[in-house]
Amino acid sequence: MRIALGAGLLVWVGATLLLSGWRRLTRPSLAARLRPYNPGRPVPVRNGGILSVESLRDVIGPLARAAGDRLAALFGINEALSIRLHRVHSDVDVTVFRVRQMAITAAALLAGGAAAAGVRMPAPAALIVVGGAPLLAFLAVEQRLVRASQRWQTNLARELPIVSEQVAMLLNAGYSVGAALTRVAQRGQGCAARDLARVVNRVRQGLSEAEALREWGDVAGVDAVDRFVAVLAAHSAASDLGRLVSAEARHGRRDLHRRTVEALERRGEQVWVPVTVATLVPGVILLAVPFLAALRIFSNA
Repeated sequence: MRIALGAGLLVWVGATLLLSGWRRLTRPSLAARLRPYNPGRPVPVRNGGILSVESLRDVIGPLARAAGDRLAALFGINEALSIRLHRVHSDVDVTVFRVRQMAITAAALLAGGAAAAGVRMPAPAALIVVGGAPLLAFLAVEQRLVRASQRWQTNLARELPIVSEQVAMLLNAGYSVGAALTRVAQRGQGCAARDLARVVNRVRQGLSEAEALREWGDVAGVDAVDRFVAVLAAHSAASDLGRLVSAEARHGRRDLHRRTVEALERRGEQVWVPVTVATLVPGVILLAVPFLAALRIFSNA
């Protein structure tokens, strides 16, 4: 009876955490909608309710963050969670993400324990199920964010040469750096356009263009973005910035072409792996037959 009550309580808490983050059930307040435009540090805003993510994270938030960071580092994920969330333009902060992740991990632990007790597994198998289910749940949530971050970086690297050419054309047409970035951000629809919209927003909040671009380069984690930012940051000292940006766009396009060719060549080499194995295995078997026959002849002589 106590186990059933404890399991029901944990399931209720986990369901409440998941449903409290569902946009159809919780409409963000005006303060939460204005939070991205705050030039200072975002202040946690409570949406109300007896039990929600905002009310629980003050209690279990620090513990969930510390446990999640250590467990992620144990599995080789060393990049800061805040950077990954900021990179993919996520609406949740680090504490909310870790609390939800730990809730899913606890639910997996309960499910694994219930499955082991219901099927009456042997002790080693039950230990593997009970210990492996929460780890798999934790890694599934973590790897989902990692894949989203890597996908964002890949798309950004692919879009950047085109965006650089557009910025170069606008600069050659007489636009300033800020006006060119604003126009590309307003008319674009990709990852680079969303990042540039954030850069423009940071400039409007009071940062200089060089600081906002440098902040974008630190969050993006892409070499092409770092080079593009370095070129734009020298707008005060360069007399022909449009030509420099055009040269950087050509360099980025060549680099992207080289990486695409390398990926195609690796895929072409991988095609021959099963063919080679399928050819070598019958050959080894055919060579083993006369070799064994010769060993038998020498042993009988």
